[in-house]
Amino acid sequence: MKPISINKESQYVFNHCTKYLARSNDDPRHNFGQFTDNDPAAKICESWRFPIIDSYSDGIDFEVGYGFNAVTFIYPDFDKSVGKVAVIGDFANLYEPLPLSRVGDSCYHALTLVIPKGRVHNYQFLVDGNIRLDPINPQTATLENGKTWSRFFTESCTVPLSFERWEMVLLDRLTDHILPFRTAEGENFLTRFYESLDRSAKNTQFAHAYRLDQSVGAVNFIDKLLARSERHFLDDYHICLDIIDNVLRMRNPVTEIAAMPRDMFVDIYNDMASGVVPGWNYARYSDPRFFLKLLRRHTLTGAFAHPKYGGNSAASGWAYLAERYSDPVTGTTLFDWRRAIEKPLGDAPDYHG
Repeated sequence: MKPISINKESQYVFNHCTKYLARSNDDPRHNFGQFTDNDPAAKICESWRFPIIDSYSDGIDFEVGYGFNAVTFIYPDFDKSVGKVAVIGDFANLYEPLPLSRVGDSCYHALTLVIPKGRVHNYQFLVDGNIRLDPINPQTATLENGKTWSRFFTESCTVPLSFERWEMVLLDRLTDHILPFRTAEGENFLTRFYESLDRSAKNTQFAHAYRLDQSVGAVNFIDKLLARSERHFLDDYHICLDIIDNVLRMRNPVTEIAAMPRDMFVDIYNDMASGVVPGWNYARYSDPRFFLKLLRRHTLTGAFAHPKYGGNSAASGWAYLAERYSDPVTGTTLFDWRRAIEKPLGDAPDYHG
């Protein structure tokens, strides 16, 4: 099925491209360990921003459009030597290339498609008849046939991209100790909050914000964060989670991570905070305290960021703050998040996609 294409003004494309692409530097100054120095993406500022994932509205019913993103593919042709550019991907018929148009007399070819939220897609460019990966976007996926394609994901995606299953289980247990939702009060709130969502609210407001295995989706947020903007920390997670897994299994060799008592995670959390963890492989990763700080930052951000980034499932983190902090006299919440957030998630009347 061919997705809907929409026309974006040239100013829109320039606003999203020139800050990152219109630079003459030829050194890998944007490589923080996630690229090799000869990778073209190492020379591009914040290459993870491409393709451009933006909100969508048809201008008529923005609540219907809330379930979709406007995805803009960009192909730069700095020496203007390219004739035709098209994109193929699993969001459309693979046998039907979708042509990009040159934006004015600039070096950019662009195409904007309307694609549902919560999806992961693979794509390639067809440049003058030759198949090429996206020269900007660093995300790739290797298919079962061994071929490498460029990859992107839309907002509210819950498909694991950065971690294996065992890593996500371990992260879930670690984040439990950081967030306030595993206290008796927090558990009670989450149970009441999820059960209070009637069927219409789940279908309309939270169609793409599923209740995750994690309490508020913080692990899913970290998974998506490391797939894009903070990819340079992905190796830190892979190494440290493997070390933590080994330490926990040395301390309790008969119990699986998911079933280990909470006290074991409290102990290793405190050990990491002190910087001295018995059994830690310091040759592989020298500073467990740094990783703990990184994990804390990512976890708390994910629990209370906008749900479109993969965490704060169904805005449960915001709802917790709204209930937790209220005027002692009137009972009115001091954190009225719905006033600032667009419909259908919130109540703000000014935003229409």
